[in-house]
Amino acid sequence: MMDIRFRRKVKNVARRWNNMDARLKWGILFLVACVYPFLVSSQYYVHIMNLAFIYVVLSLGLNIVCGLAGLLDLGFIAFYAVGAYTYAILSIKLGLSFWEILPIACFTTALFGLLVGSAAFRLRGDYFAIVTMGYGEIIRILANNLTFLTNGPIGIAGIPRPSIFGFKFEDPFQYYFMALAFVAIAVFLTYRFQASRIGRALEAIREDEIAAVSMGVNLKNFKLISFILGAMLGGSIGVFFASYATFVSPESFSFMESVMVLAMVVIGGMGTIEGPVIGALTLVFLPEILRSVSEYRMLIFGALMVFMMIVMPKGFMGWIKPRRILKGAEEENSFVTRNR
Repeated sequence: MMDIRFRRKVKNVARRWNNMDARLKWGILFLVACVYPFLVSSQYYVHIMNLAFIYVVLSLGLNIVCGLAGLLDLGFIAFYAVGAYTYAILSIKLGLSFWEILPIACFTTALFGLLVGSAAFRLRGDYFAIVTMGYGEIIRILANNLTFLTNGPIGIAGIPRPSIFGFKFEDPFQYYFMALAFVAIAVFLTYRFQASRIGRALEAIREDEIAAVSMGVNLKNFKLISFILGAMLGGSIGVFFASYATFVSPESFSFMESVMVLAMVVIGGMGTIEGPVIGALTLVFLPEILRSVSEYRMLIFGALMVFMMIVMPKGFMGWIKPRRILKGAEEENSFVTRNR
């Protein structure tokens, strides 16, 4: 009974949110995010929000692959690692700036996504997931063993911080608005991509590949596009992470990081824009909220995740998108009926 009441309350809140104009609701969230660092008591909470923003962009990138195209990618963190190491190596060895390396890292991860996707898309289902998990581990092992380039398990320290017009980013407060800009761009790109012809084709592939092929959809090309765009988002935020932490090592890109990002997408609601944002913020802030009960923190954290999957298996926002599509179809049918 409690599960039904909880689910009903969350659905009502989410339905009201979904009925709001997209520009209005994202504008409200953006204003709240801009005010946040001025309201918190210490820079520690600003730092936590910066980490949450990193995971928001990663979740949005993975959501393009998993949520739109329906592909289970267990090695998405590899693109994050490629972007981070690209910035670390080029900034230290060649002395390039943050703004010069950012497009290079996006191109590098896009090329890497193209190469990996071309090979992985020969497989389907569980086999595809295993292959993606394999390339994620390959990247981590290469970073651990190519000591002449990555400094091995010791990692790369002393990574330069970015600057713009003579202003150098130093503390979490200064990085906050750069991270917010990355999130805003990622949300905008994801929205535009989902509403495009390619996004609709990917949703068709996710629902039924055979039906999509019969309608003339090229499976490999559209899947590659989703893989490349997701890789670019992962690589771009990897550049930000390397500049923010000023240190990268293989331990930062383990398989558990991929699992965590996937959990954020699933808990928030796959195939939606708001879902990965909610999932990332929840899974980053929840352990901090439970820090007062540190001995049982991870136990409570795991129990809450299990509870969420039992009560709402489609995530916070998972049921909204089918309703929205049905509502649009009903409006279109009523318009046709009135004009006959």
